[in-house]
Amino acid sequence: MTDKFEDIADNFDFLDEWEDRYRYVIELGKEMPPLEEALRVPATKVHGCASQVWIVPHIDGAGPDARFTFDGDSDAMIVRGLIAILHALFNGLTVKEVTETDALKAFERLGLDQHLSAQRSNGLRAMIERIHGLASKAVNG
Repeated sequence: MTDKFEDIADNFDFLDEWEDRYRYVIELGKEMPPLEEALRVPATKVHGCASQVWIVPHIDGAGPDARFTFDGDSDAMIVRGLIAILHALFNGLTVKEVTETDALKAFERLGLDQHLSAQRSNGLRAMIERIHGLASKAVNG
């Protein structure tokens, strides 16, 4: 886990009410820079999400030790927040570490797994699968 994700997890621990956690997720999304319109194309779109979601990977290096980062955006504020959490979880890891990270378990730790609608949960899984797929492709060259 990255330090940035640990900071988010610590903040979640201080928030007792789900509504406060929900607002925090939305705030995280608002803090993310928007994706350039030119990058909102079919090739970067994540399928399986109820809202519009785009993920643009950046891989620095080659093989399993290449560094993974991504930019992402959505037309839904809560989903932007979920992208911000994924960003905190994965950005800066090696592509091998990305493929080994259990993002759903991380979201369980935050308690988000219990409070997302079925559609949002499916969308979150689609985003994670996309990120894992991109990293896996980079690991295998």
